[in-house]
Amino acid sequence: MLTGSEIQQTLRMIDQQHLDIRTITMGISLLSCADPDPEVCCRKIYDKICRKAERLVPTGEQIEAEFGIPIVNKRISVTPIALVAAGCETEDYVPFAQALDRAAKTCGVNFIGGYSALVQKGLTEADRKLMRAIPEALATTDFVCSSVNVGSTRAGINMDAVRYMGEVVKKTALRTADTDGFGCAKLVIFCNAVEDNPFMAGAFHGVGEAESVINVGVSGPGVVYHALQSVKGQPFDVVAETVKKTAFRITRMGQLVAREASTRLDTPFGIVDLSLAPTPAVGDSVARILEEMGLEVCGTHGTTAALALLNDAVKKGGVMASSHVGGLSGAFIPVSEDEGMIAAARAGALTLDKLEAMTCVCSVGLDMIAVPGDTTAATISAIIADEAAIGMVNNKTTAVRIIPAPGKTVGDTVEMGGLLGSAPVMPVHQGSAEDFIARGGRIPAPLHSLRN
Repeated sequence: MLTGSEIQQTLRMIDQQHLDIRTITMGISLLSCADPDPEVCCRKIYDKICRKAERLVPTGEQIEAEFGIPIVNKRISVTPIALVAAGCETEDYVPFAQALDRAAKTCGVNFIGGYSALVQKGLTEADRKLMRAIPEALATTDFVCSSVNVGSTRAGINMDAVRYMGEVVKKTALRTADTDGFGCAKLVIFCNAVEDNPFMAGAFHGVGEAESVINVGVSGPGVVYHALQSVKGQPFDVVAETVKKTAFRITRMGQLVAREASTRLDTPFGIVDLSLAPTPAVGDSVARILEEMGLEVCGTHGTTAALALLNDAVKKGGVMASSHVGGLSGAFIPVSEDEGMIAAARAGALTLDKLEAMTCVCSVGLDMIAVPGDTTAATISAIIADEAAIGMVNNKTTAVRIIPAPGKTVGDTVEMGGLLGSAPVMPVHQGSAEDFIARGGRIPAPLHSLRN
C-alpha cells in the first residue's frame, strides 16, 4: 500500500525529474506465419501483428492518462525474421521488412524490432539473405529496427559474421546518406543478445518466449541525479544505498504499468527492464549522475568505477521491486541520446577507447556513436569484434550501434532528432585492422563457458 508521502514523491519524480516509462513493448511470435510463398508469409506477418497489437497504443495512452505516468514509446518486437522467412522460396528479404513497417504504421507504434538474425556460431542461407537485405530494408522503411547477434559466451565470436556486418553498416550508411546515415541508428550488432529486451534497436521476441508478451522498460536518470544531490561528499556506501532506494521506486512504477498493461491487453506479463535510459533533455543524463559523484567531467579517470557502482546499485534496487526483472537492466550510455555524454565527447574528455572501457561494467555497449564517413568496413568490424570480446569473456550483453556518417569528419555533428539526439563525430584509430578481420573463422569460446 502506497502512503501519501510516497505518492507525492513519485509525482515530483515525474513532474520535475524526467521519470517516465520509456516503453511498453509487445513481443509477438511469428513462427506460425511461416509459408513457402513469400507473399503469403508477408500477409500472415502483417495480419498477426495487427491482430495482436491493435489495442497496444490506445491501451498505453489510457494508462498514461489514468495514472498520470508518461509512457514515451509503444513498440513491438517479433521473432527474428531470418527464422520466420527461412522456409520461403525467395532471395529477396526486403518485403518482410516492408510488411513489418506497414504493420507498425497500422498499429501506430514508434518502432518494430526483430528484423534480426542469430549467427553466433554460423550462418544459414536465411541468415545470409537477411543480412544482405539490411541496407535496403532500413532505407525503405520508417519504423523497422534490425539486429544481428554475432557472438556469445557459449559459442565464441563468429568472425565471418563480424566481417560481413562491418560491410553492412557501411552500406547502410551510404544507402541512407541523405539523412547522414540514419539507417545505422536502427541497426545493432550484439554479443549475448537477450530474448526479452524491450529497447530498440535490439528488441526481438525470442523463441523461448510465449505467443505474445508485454515487456516494459523504465527510465529515470534524472531521478537518480536529484537523489544524489542530497548526499554530496558522503562515502560511496551512502551513494550506493541512495541509488538502490531510488531504483526501487523507479522499478515499482514500471511493475505497476506492466501489470496493468498485461491485464488490459489480456497478454502475459514478461519482464521489467530497469535500465537507466537517458534522453537529450537537460537533467535526464547518465553522464551527469557520474559527475554528481565527484567527477569534473564524464570520461575522466574514475568514470568506469563510478559507472560500475551505478550499474550494480540499479540492479540491486530494481530486483526488490519486481520478481520479473529482465532485458538488459543497467545503465545505458548512448552518446547521442545523453546530453552529458554529448558535452563530454565534444570537449574531448570522452573518447571511443574510454567508452569501450565503460562498457565492461554497464549495459549494452558502444551505442549511438558517430564516426567519420570514410571509416573503413574493416575498422567497423574490428570495433564490433572488440565489443563482442568484452561481452563474450565477461558473460554479459554487449553491442555496437555505430554511424559512419557519409561526408562527415571529426568535429562535425550528426543530427537525428527526437530521443535519438545529436552525435558529435568521434575519431577512430588510423591503424589498419584489415588483415585481422580478413582471417574470418571463429574466435573460440572462453574456458569458463564450459559449465555443464
